[in-house]
Amino acid sequence: MTRVPTSAWPGRALALLAMLAALWAVMVIHATGQTLLALTLLVISGMAVWTYTSTRTVALRYLFPGVAAALVFVVFPMLYTMGIAFTNHSSRNLLDLDRARAQLMEEAVIAPDSQRRFTLEALGSRLRVRLAPTGAGADAAVTPPIVLLATPQTIALEPATSAPEPGLPLSAVVQHLPTLRLLQLKDGSGQLLSLTGLHEFALQQPLYLARADGALTDRLSGKVYHPDMAQGFFTADDGDRLQPGFRVNVGLSHFAQVFSQGKFREPFLSVFVWTVVFSALSVVGAASLGLLLAGLLHWPALPGRSAYRLVLFLPYAVPGFISILVFKGLFNQNLGEVNLILNALFGIRPAWFSDPLLAKLMLLIVNIWLGFPYMMVLCSGLIQSIPSDLYEASAVVGAGPWTNFTRITLPLILKPLTPLLISAFAFNFNNFVLVSLLTGGRPDQADSTLPAGTTDILVSYTWRIAFQDSGQQFGLAAAISTVIFGIVAAITLIQLRLTSRAEASKKG
Repeated sequence: MTRVPTSAWPGRALALLAMLAALWAVMVIHATGQTLLALTLLVISGMAVWTYTSTRTVALRYLFPGVAAALVFVVFPMLYTMGIAFTNHSSRNLLDLDRARAQLMEEAVIAPDSQRRFTLEALGSRLRVRLAPTGAGADAAVTPPIVLLATPQTIALEPATSAPEPGLPLSAVVQHLPTLRLLQLKDGSGQLLSLTGLHEFALQQPLYLARADGALTDRLSGKVYHPDMAQGFFTADDGDRLQPGFRVNVGLSHFAQVFSQGKFREPFLSVFVWTVVFSALSVVGAASLGLLLAGLLHWPALPGRSAYRLVLFLPYAVPGFISILVFKGLFNQNLGEVNLILNALFGIRPAWFSDPLLAKLMLLIVNIWLGFPYMMVLCSGLIQSIPSDLYEASAVVGAGPWTNFTRITLPLILKPLTPLLISAFAFNFNNFVLVSLLTGGRPDQADSTLPAGTTDILVSYTWRIAFQDSGQQFGLAAAISTVIFGIVAAITLIQLRLTSRAEASKKG
């Protein structure tokens, strides 16, 4: 039998305590209904215990913090979003079935003929509530002298045997309303009266009565509301629904809506096409301009090349959101410098923010301006890596600059540049900041029932569905996000494939 060294006991005790704390946290998180988060934490805790107690995982101990962070901040949000895509989660369906039923059961109505007017009397530093009699021959009732505290209180009423004191004015009653709302007055029959207005206490009854089959009955109308597990609402036979609703599993219905129903498919397809066009033109424009400037700056006869290179790199050094806001002011239709110049030269003031075509053109101009310095730096580095012997041999045979560019420069830099261009395409595919700050996705599509703009890309379109003017349809937005994830994942796989091919060709 192997004896455990004494020096190892503190470490094992610490590992045991950490494991017990993690299990407690998992149970607490699971009790709140966050099963996926609890499962993720359980997996990470198990991996941590195995990693830091096993002798075979010494190297993994240095990598584990990064792996755990990736699980928490990348894998978990991705799986959580995908899970929401299969539910009806929205601003009207935030709760689960039990919590929605409990909230509806808390709605109350005043019981008929239970209202009793009251006056608030001052007895030195204390107060007393006096309730008027309920009818002929009935006595008034009072509370014992009380101190109104900021905590709920249940106080038994007593028969009024003393003469009433002058009641406090309405302004004083209003001042004490927050604490009066916390009072429950128990009458002789054991019923609890609560504040229902500025002048009365009354018995409040639940508006809905629970049935054995899980349905709710409206006490006033007698209407029965059954839980609709397909739509996520308590629904009556006539189609009337109660709010709030509850979350249910809707399967692939959101994906079917996006690709089959016209009111969802048409704006989605138009936004998707524009997203691809916007990303492709942004990459092509920024790469072309960056390559052109890199070629010019590589020209030995150009004086002041370092100064030009510094000035052209400045747009990349300035924070992007500042540049976007500056351009938003420059393109202002009435006061922007762009329109002032165009008006002075040609007598025109383009409506950059209200015309769909001009708004798209403005987005491309600003995005190319923000992206070309990065491409210029990349192309400069790739051009400098080309052996000068090739250009000298080209000069011997009398080749010109265009021939050098098309036969030497472009072929040699295009292959290593391709993976970076694909990365830039994937970045622009999700360029939410530019669209949000510059146009907000507007102008809106006139024939769309969903909040879809002519300059929206998929990520901003998803944002508007999830958090703006469409009932906050989180499930539908999560489904679109899942589609976007699939597209970006495909682009990433293509990039990795091209990168591996480029590396293989270099080795070959």
